[in-house]
Amino acid sequence: MTPGTLVLLHEPHSTAAAWGDLPEMLRSYGLDVIAPDVPDDTGPRYIARVSLTITATDPVPPLALAAHGTAGPLLPGIALAQRAAHRPIAGYVFIDADLPRPPRHDHESPQNDVPMPPDWPEAPCGYLRTHADRTASSGHDQAIREARLRGWPVTEHEPPTAVAQSLSELLMEL
Repeated sequence: MTPGTLVLLHEPHSTAAAWGDLPEMLRSYGLDVIAPDVPDDTGPRYIARVSLTITATDPVPPLALAAHGTAGPLLPGIALAQRAAHRPIAGYVFIDADLPRPPRHDHESPQNDVPMPPDWPEAPCGYLRTHADRTASSGHDQAIREARLRGWPVTEHEPPTAVAQSLSELLMEL
């Protein structure tokens, strides 16, 4: 799949600078890339701010949404906002990311008020594990197992290949 625009979503409480030179490297592969900068918000506020930024950039559809870390569970809500704006989603990529979970109906769940469309995922998904994630907790190992059980392509990035190349190749698999 070749998206019209690839949207790189950093973790909440981080900034787009966390991507380093990845957006520029992806552009060198011919991808249209935007990396919204939403440093202080989480949950629904993060979704709203990202959605406003995406709208302001006037992206070329369809969109591929790529999330890092704790931004992963927010992808269904971001996709819902984009679909409401008539921007179709071509695919999702989780980069060392947590996977979305259906909302729990108790007061302990941080995702209680994050929208989860009933048809999610309505587009292909993939998982990219980077070399930097090798020392991460078993939470990402669980996410990778789940991704494989769901039949999603999983790429385990190996240096010296650039992360941009691994991500670009994974997008083509979707």
